[in-house]
Order: sequence, then structure tokens, then C-alpha cells
Amino acid sequence: MGHTIQGKQVGNIGYGLMGLTWRPNKLPDEECFKAIKAALESGCNYMNGGEFYGPPDNNSLTLLNKYYEKYPEDKGRIVLNIKGCVGENFVTNASPAGVKASVENCVRMIGGKGRINQFEPARKDKNVDIETTIAALKEQVDAGNIRGISLSEVSAATIRRAAKVAKVESVEVELSLWCTEPLENGVAKACAELDIPILAYSPLGRGALTGKIKSLDDIPEGDFRRMLPRFQPEMLKHNLELVNHVEAMAAKKGCTPAQIAINWVLALSRRPGMPKIIPIPGASSPERVRENAVEIELTEEDMAELDGILSKFRPMGTRYHAHGMEALDTSTE
Repeated sequence: MGHTIQGKQVGNIGYGLMGLTWRPNKLPDEECFKAIKAALESGCNYMNGGEFYGPPDNNSLTLLNKYYEKYPEDKGRIVLNIKGCVGENFVTNASPAGVKASVENCVRMIGGKGRINQFEPARKDKNVDIETTIAALKEQVDAGNIRGISLSEVSAATIRRAAKVAKVESVEVELSLWCTEPLENGVAKACAELDIPILAYSPLGRGALTGKIKSLDDIPEGDFRRMLPRFQPEMLKHNLELVNHVEAMAAKKGCTPAQIAINWVLALSRRPGMPKIIPIPGASSPERVRENAVEIELTEEDMAELDGILSKFRPMGTRYHAHGMEALDTSTE
């Protein structure tokens, strides 16, 4: 099925780079390189990273800089989407000056070996009109620093306003069996009408839908998920009801729970009135990368079964802690 971005074909499933560098303990570069190489070999050439995914000397961009040093032949194979415009204390700065500083920093970190196909502020700046932010991003496109503009965690109203100023190439939102809000709040509808693909981050429910997290103790110390409401003991106990259903379907179909979860997101694209949706699971081992890249057929009966489960299930707890929830764009005009 595939999709074309800036004239380049990308796979139906992408790859999220966050977990390679935003983690309690640094992964050796060689381990990261193996995961990136496995993603490329599996057809997951649409990659998503962040300026702030780790410290200044070990984030998505500096990692790719080193990767391209070792594998220069892969420079043209990766289609890269980067999030930025995040300052101290994770406060968004998507003012014209903030956009310029962030983009230029990203270009510097990835170096001359790499290129940024798409750039997006990680969140809408609530102190800056989206039209102003998009105009500033367009200046960076015109200057040749980035090739396209994307958005992240924005409302349907913001998407429509932004698209009037410049071409929006993708919208990144959390979308999974564990988080179906974009299907209900108008975001998917707006993207479909404007022919904008959705990049679905956390299609595995931050790992919950793999079936490998049964209690808070299964999440390592220092992992930010330990702070998230949905993983707190009482809430997780309820939320595992969904995971149990996914595990049962995986056993029936002879695949893994992760493959059910990712392919459910992928299968949404074929429904009437839906945009192209590209799940971008992350994984730090080549084995998990390859597992996540497998496309399995979810029949209409399978999808109907999952619809039935979702109609009776609502996850307990918010997606983020209070500060994270405050940063989300909920504008309606």
C-alpha cells in the first residue's frame, strides 16, 4: 500500500527513534545502529525523532549523524521527521525566533550528512497563533533547512487553520487501541478531508499492548512511564482488561499482541473517511524492530471484534501527567 513523501516511497509502518536515546541508561551506539539498520531492512524507512529525545550530545539527530558516518549509503534511504521547539522545562517555543533557533540547532546536530524531511513543533505554542508558527516554518523550508512542515498533538481546528497557510505533510498524534481520541475528536476527519497522513505514535500503548507489562514493577526505575497515570496499580489493573483481549486474539491468529496492536492502527486506513495512517512503533533491539514491522491481515471480522471490545472499554487514567495534559492543544477554533 505504501505512501509517497517528497517523491520517496515509505513503508506502511514507520519507526520511532525516541527509545534509543531518551532512556535512563545510554545504549551503546552500535546497539542503536543495529536497530536502525533492522528498521531499514524491514521497510520501515519513515523515521521519527526529536531534538529533545535525550541530552544535547545523545539525541535522535546526533545519533543519526554518527549512523551516517558509518553508513553513508543510507542517507538517502531514511525519510526523517523531527520534533523540536521545546525549551527548558519542556515549554514549547514556536515563535518565529523559537522555530528558527530550533531548526538551525537540528540542522547543526545532524550535520551535513543528514537531512530533515519534515519538522514539527512538538506541541502547539499556546502563546503564538498557529498561522505565525507555520509562516516561520515555511521560511525554513524556503531557506532549505527543512523540506516539509508537520504538526504534532494538535486539534482539528488547528490543523485546518495551519493548512490554509502552507502545505502540512503529516500530523503526529497518539493513536492506538489504548488511545482512540483522534478517531473521536475530529483530528482523523480533518486529516482525511485535507489529505494529510497521520503518524500514529505509541501504537503499542507505551508498551502496554505488548502484554509484557503486568504491573508497575515491570517498568524500569527511571523510565518516565512510571509517572503516567495509566500505569499506576489500580488503573493498570483495569487497563489490562484490554490487553487480555489483544493477547487472546494474537493467540488465535498465531502472532504477537504487538502485531495485533500495530496492524489495527494500520487497518484503520482502509476504512471510509479515514486518512492514511502510519504507525511508528519504537524498539531498541533488532528482534523487536522486525517483529513490529510484520504486516498481518486483520479481517473485517477481526476489526469488528476489536470494535466490540473498544465499545465497552475505556482506559482509566489520562495519557500524561497533569503538566503533559496541559500542553496538549484542545482549541476548537
